[in-house]
Amino acid sequence: MTQMGNYYWFGLAAMIYLVTCWVFSLVRWFHTCQESEEHSAYIWPDRKLQVYIYLFGNLLIPYILNPANEAAWLLQKSYFPCTYYFYCGVLFFCFFGSVKQWNRWKTVSWIAGLITAVGMAPLVIHAWLPGGLLTENGARLWMKVVVVISIAMMVYCGLAMWQVWQWMKLARDTNYSNPDDFPFDYARRMWLAPVLFTPLLWPAFIFDSPRMMAVMNVLLAVGNMMVLLTVMPVWRRAAILSTEVEEQPETEGADELAAERTDRIAAEIEHFVKTQQGFLDPHLKLEHVVDHCSYSRSYVSKVFQERFNGFSDYVNGLRLEYYRDYLKRYPHVTKDAAAQASGFTSYRAYHRARERFAKREKGKVSPV
Repeated sequence: MTQMGNYYWFGLAAMIYLVTCWVFSLVRWFHTCQESEEHSAYIWPDRKLQVYIYLFGNLLIPYILNPANEAAWLLQKSYFPCTYYFYCGVLFFCFFGSVKQWNRWKTVSWIAGLITAVGMAPLVIHAWLPGGLLTENGARLWMKVVVVISIAMMVYCGLAMWQVWQWMKLARDTNYSNPDDFPFDYARRMWLAPVLFTPLLWPAFIFDSPRMMAVMNVLLAVGNMMVLLTVMPVWRRAAILSTEVEEQPETEGADELAAERTDRIAAEIEHFVKTQQGFLDPHLKLEHVVDHCSYSRSYVSKVFQERFNGFSDYVNGLRLEYYRDYLKRYPHVTKDAAAQASGFTSYRAYHRARERFAKREKGKVSPV
């Protein structure tokens, strides 16, 4: 194959990557599930941000049009090491964190974005401007700047990964009545993605290899579609994850007083969750119950474990019972409508809760 033939394939591979960026942006811009439209306060704020980030791939058009151009190649090979870790970090912060948590990291993310923009701007101008901008010596010097910025962004991304890990430890079933309110499983799958993709990002830059870059473009294009398919069903919660240090329950005192306190807390829990039907709120969290009790979260959580077999089990048990009664009263409604009327976010959430109870009881539950 001739050298020009190779360049054709190099440009085609870059085009494949860019097309998947366009597809991702279009789908994420226009895709809003029914639940998100009905509960707009719960939509993840990263949806538009994802679109903007993926559209930055348009900066690579000079390489697609002319992969033999040296300036375009400098832009192409520097783009991923310089930008990828920033993209991952900012999406981790705003995707998995609540609005309040994202705001805490917004300033740091803006600084990281400014550093990334400073690193990429000369290369973009050099590739897009006829005649270029950088001299040969200037280009070599700027590659060193790209390395420094890339390492800085790896640190920023590592900080985001650490923060997501902390949020994952908080987001357990003991805090959420509906696990879908925090994408724990998705976070567990995705938070190591920057580490897994690192071997793809650097070889083309280190070895100055368009061939390696072509392979990387195709693999990243596949990655774009995989991320799109996994991210679409996930939608955000509006309530804030509690990050405050919990008050420790008292360990001293008469047993009679402790028993009376437990009884009072249990009565307050039942009054709000069962009598006032707080369990019908599909986004009910432990913090919401605490707000309706006269004791701290640590006491309420302990009573849930001692009296009700845990927050999630108690709430979902009431929802399952309500679901059965609801279908008896309204036999013509759909299963999904009945599930949502019972406090589940969807029929899938109802099914997961039912299967969880069935496994625990080691019995089989016939489909409703």
